[in-house]
Order: sequence, then C-alpha cells, then structure tokens
Amino acid sequence: MFKRANLQKLNDFFEPLSNRTERGVYFCRITKTSQDVLKFIQEYYDAARRSGVVIDGRLQNPTPQNLEYFHEMMGDDFRLDQNFLSAKLKKWLPRMTDTQREVVVVAIFSTLQDMQRKGKNENMLRNAYMKYMCWLYYKFERIVNQLGSETIPKILYDGTITNYELQILMILSRAGADIVLLERAGDDAYIKLDQHSEYSQLYEATGMTAFPEYFNLQWIQSEMIKTTNRKKLYGVLPSIQNCTNAWMQKAQLDQVLTDVKSRGSDARFFYNSFIVQYGVEDKLTYSNDLFSFYKNLKNTERKLCVVNQEIPIPTPEEIAGIQRGNYPNADQLLLGLSKNIQYTENIELQRLMVKAFLDVFLEESDRLNGNILKLTNKAVYILCWLKRYRKEIFQNWKATDVSVFILFGHAISDTESLFLQMLAKLPVDVLVLLPNCTPDAVIEPTGALKIQREFLMDVKEFPIEQAQMRVSTAAFQAERDLDSLMYQDTGLYRNQQYAKAETVTLQTMYEEINILWDQELKYRPTFDVNNDTVTLPVLFGKICGVQDGKKDLYWKTIKKLMTPDTLFVSKIPWIASTDPNPMKAHATQFLQNRRLLKNKIKEHKSYPYGILRPEIQDYLLDQLQILLDQKIIQGTYENGTEYTIIATVLNLNRDILRLIQKFDFTKKNPKLVILNTTEQILSLEDSILVAFLNLVGFDILFFVPTGYQCVEKYFQKKLFNEYQIGEYLYDLVIPDWRFVSIEERGLQSIRRLFGKGGQLWH
Repeated sequence: MFKRANLQKLNDFFEPLSNRTERGVYFCRITKTSQDVLKFIQEYYDAARRSGVVIDGRLQNPTPQNLEYFHEMMGDDFRLDQNFLSAKLKKWLPRMTDTQREVVVVAIFSTLQDMQRKGKNENMLRNAYMKYMCWLYYKFERIVNQLGSETIPKILYDGTITNYELQILMILSRAGADIVLLERAGDDAYIKLDQHSEYSQLYEATGMTAFPEYFNLQWIQSEMIKTTNRKKLYGVLPSIQNCTNAWMQKAQLDQVLTDVKSRGSDARFFYNSFIVQYGVEDKLTYSNDLFSFYKNLKNTERKLCVVNQEIPIPTPEEIAGIQRGNYPNADQLLLGLSKNIQYTENIELQRLMVKAFLDVFLEESDRLNGNILKLTNKAVYILCWLKRYRKEIFQNWKATDVSVFILFGHAISDTESLFLQMLAKLPVDVLVLLPNCTPDAVIEPTGALKIQREFLMDVKEFPIEQAQMRVSTAAFQAERDLDSLMYQDTGLYRNQQYAKAETVTLQTMYEEINILWDQELKYRPTFDVNNDTVTLPVLFGKICGVQDGKKDLYWKTIKKLMTPDTLFVSKIPWIASTDPNPMKAHATQFLQNRRLLKNKIKEHKSYPYGILRPEIQDYLLDQLQILLDQKIIQGTYENGTEYTIIATVLNLNRDILRLIQKFDFTKKNPKLVILNTTEQILSLEDSILVAFLNLVGFDILFFVPTGYQCVEKYFQKKLFNEYQIGEYLYDLVIPDWRFVSIEERGLQSIRRLFGKGGQLWH
C-alpha cells in the first residue's frame, strides 16, 4: 500500500511519483481559501476533470439496479480474505493489472479489518464490501488502472464527507491516488470520523479566510472558461510591458524629469510613472514651481499633453467614429470595440494599446457585473479620448520614448480614472495635479502613486505661459497666519475642524459618569490633538445592580442620561441576525488580504453612506478597518465573522448616521444607553455595533440590574469598565419614561434632558 506523505506546499500534488521525497500520495483537507489556494483548486480541478474523478456534493449510494447487476455477476458470497477479494476484483474490474489489483485488495482488506476491530459484524462488512465494489465500478472505474502510476490520478471531493465515503477514499489513497477534500462548511464533520487526522492532513497557511458564499465547483468551472476565453481576446501580445513607479528613487513629482534611458535597463520593460498629487506645498511659489517644471519637461523634448480641469467629453462626431455592434456578453463587446484601436505606424504600440484597453475594461466589467450598457458607454468614451490624444502623445513613437500626459484640475470622474489607468499601462508618464483637492474628495485611479501636500489652492489652469503665473497676496497670507494663530494649539476650534480621531476609554469612578456624561470632549481628561488626529476620551461601562435596591432612584438616574444626543435601547437583542440587511450579499467582495477595499465599497450600487460628508465616510471605513484588525469580535478571520462585521457596520440605521454626521470631535459626542432587565444577551450583531460605535467615539453604558453576563459573549476581551453599584434585582418592568420625574438642576431641566432629546428604541 501507498503511505500518505506529508504535504509541504500545494504544488507538490502535481509532482510525479518519482520526484516526491516520500514516494507517497497526498490526502489533504482544505477548509479556507486565499489567492494561492484558489489558484491551486482551479488547477487541481482541471487535472481531476481530465484524468481523475470530481465528486460534487456526495457519492450516491448504489441503486437497486446497480446491486442487482453486482449480485448477478459476483454472487452473494463474502469472506474477509485477500484471495477471495482478489478473485472477485479480477472478475469485476478486469482492466486492472495484477499489481494494481493487489494494492487495491490490500487496501480494501485493511479497511475492512479496521471496521472489524471496531466491532462491526460480518453483515456490516459484507454491505461495505458491496458498496466499495459498486463505487469502484460505477464511479472510479476510469482511474483504477492508473492507481500507483508515475502520474498519480487525482480525486477532488467537494462536500461534507460521510463514513463510507471516507472509507472508499482511504482505499483509493492507499492504492495510489491523490485526494483533496474541499470542506467549505468547516472541518467538524470530518473530525467526528477521524478524530486525530490519521487518514488525511488539514492544509493551513497564513492569510487564509472562509470560502465566500458563491464559491463552488460550478463557479470554478465558469471562471476557468472565462479565463480561457479572455486569453483569446488579446491575440498577439506586445513584447514589452510597463514598469510603473517602481524605478523612482523617491515619491516626488520631479522624478518625472529623470531621463527615460536612465530609469532602467531591462529591455522587457518601458519605465513610466503614474502620479496623483493633492494640494500644494507652498501657495506663494506654487505657480512658479509649476512653470519651472513645465519648462524642464519641454527641454527634454518629450511629447507633452496638458489638459485643464477635465477631459472634454467626446463630441457626437467622435462617438460616431467608433464602430460597434450588438454583443451578447462583455467579452464579445470588448473584442469588438478593441478593433477600433488601429495604429499601423507601429504595430507594437497598437498591441500595447489593445492590451491596456482590455486589461482595464475586463476589470471594469467584473466591477459592473458585465453590464453591457454601462460598459459600452465608458469604453466608447475612452476610445474617443485615445483617438483624440494619440497623435499628440505618440506621433513617430519609438520603443525608447515615454511621453507626458498632465491632467490639471479639481476632480476626477469615474470614466476619466479609467482613461488615466489605461494611459499608465502605455509608454506615458501620467500626472494628475489637483491643487484644490484632498484624497477623500476624488476617485483615486488604481495603481497611482499618491502625493499629498499640506495646503489647498484654487488654480484654474496649468501655467504653460509666464502670463498665467499667479502669486498669493499679502492679505491672503495674513489670513492664513491668523487662521493658524486662532485655531492651532489654542484650545479654540472651528466647526468640524478635524476629520480623524481615535478613542481611549476613560477609567472612572461610577460617580464621575454623571459629571462627564454631558461634557464636551475637549474638557475631558486625556483629550488631545496631534497631527490633525483627535484623541477622544469616551465612557464605556457596564453598571450592575441597583443602588440600595431603590428602583425609583434607579429609573431617575437612567433618565438623567437621556440627552438630545442619546440613543436609548431597552429591548435585547437590538439587532437580530434575521433582520433585513442588503449588504450581507456583497460583504465578501469588500475584503481582500484582510484590507477593506474602500473604493470598491464606495462605488458599489448598494453603498448606503454616500449622502454623508466625505470625511465622515472615510472615518467610518477607517474605524471598520480597526475593528477588523484588532479582532475585537470573536471569530474574526476564523469562521467568516469578518463578513458579518462588514455587513453590520455598512447597515447603520438612520438615527445613528445622523448622530455621526453631526459629530464634531471637539464637542459633545453621541451616546448609547442599553438597558437590559431580562436574561437575553447581546446578539453578535449587537456586539459588533457596540464595539464599532465605541471606536467611532460614542459614550456607551449598559445598565444590567440583574448583574448577568449578558454583554460579554462575543467580545474577544473585556472592553468596558464594570461597576457593581448595589443588589441585583430581577424581572424589573421598565416604566413609562414620561412619568419618571427628575429634579431640575439649573439649566438641566427635564425638558432639556428628555423632553427634546433622547431617541427611544423599544
């Protein structure tokens, strides 16, 4: 029999028998995925489909007709004897060689002996024997004469394996077959059958995550077909390709002035740059610096194209010049449209253009889910722009040429971003200069080097003539200095002055909560502003019991906390897993290598936060990334919980969003009070939301008169302060808050605390 070898790397599966260190077979289980795992599964699936066996779902039990034919051919007798098994197998599967038959017989005999040692009676052994024989004949007959050969046959099983299925796979493994089990539902079912993983090996590697919901063998097959078809689109590939930005010594705009020939010497590449610069370094000298940069570019005698503000949309005549037809799918559309790219002056440049166009729009097709209309509109615009500017950029082009394209303005549209990405795959230095923009206000092109400067400045045109240069006035400079004096390190702050923040939880006494609760953040201990990031000192506590058992005082204490910025929740769970959430279906698309794909989230058709201020959108996504990175919620990056986290955070209700939208990091922060008088516990979604709101900057208090552990279940560690204030009371009935009176204290009247304020959740 063949021994199971220890798998070091997935590609070992494709080594012939003689090249394997242990000269054994591999039998492994895969419960999670990654880019490398996905690539392996596709290759292994192809190998199993060609010269092995693919099992999708489950091995079907022999049918009555199968068993009837078996009894007719083989009889009803059975003995646990190798000679008996050999004689039966020779008659049943005559194509097997004597050597292969002997190995399979020994494997079957060993497996039946294992069953016998575990107390199985003869009738059970007989049933197993018949099932094995039928499966070998009806399912595995195509590989039995390959078992143990130099090129080992492959078996791919996708599903939740049963006991008899594991036994037949063990027989085939011992007889000389490689086996991969895809356990998309996890490893628990397998471990019940093979507690110590004696029969197979669990494959583990860093960076693996749960299989997405859409993953199955049918999806793999469709992806392989798509990949094959797309390779046909490109035709003859160019002999060179782009090396973009990697040659640069530092992240500065003046690197573009580097002589093209000195950027790199590998003949397989052309060396170009793709830069987006936000803001200006010095308002007084910016125009002059730009003009000097332009003159230096002109002195290099490279072809140069400057477009101000935005790329003008194609004219009707330009659009009419693009030949197109009716296409059944996105691939055929792009194949047809790519034929508009004709550059007979240089066939190599034409191939580069075709490849750049297809690279960009095949990716865009995936993003748009193959929407033909949207893809057509964008592709036609890009082809029009390419025709419009190619003479200016590429006239008399040679393989050593790298021209320059500058887009100078205040924003980038989605279609412009695609055009810039395509140009960056061609021998062009692509520069996007946005003196009055910050990154959060612009669709950032994929692959661009981002340079962010300190100041913003409104400049209408790129200065290519001396007369276009502008300088700041003394009055403007004085205004800037006054702004710095008033609002930097003075304790005075403009409205919504800061867009970045981080939270710290204050360690306080219970009696301090009422003092700090309605206080502006800038007056709390540890509040700080450093490098445009505000440190927010927040309250996060669980209050257990009722002080002195006095229920009336307890209700008054809670009511005092109901400020206009307070959400009050009195029913647990607050959010159930069954509640509608339109983001659940898309959450797996938004995470790659444990990093949120923020642009993809913002561009998604179901993205709900586009109405918020751009800086708030970025702030929410940054806190979501922190929530994932810190693994605050149990199961993050272990069982797919990360996708539940993403879906929950991207589905905040309107009241929470309104509180966050108006949240000024230097003033009063929003609040959340959760009162739980029952034995219910926070749901997973509740826990995610609470942890996220803590990171955003909410003050959060749990009131738990029972003292039960109803909050902690899904947190990886204890996040909050716990206060034991009195005896535990049970089955408390929450009063009608309108009739809970509290003493007025100066301006903090009942009307101010509650009448105009607290948003109640029941």
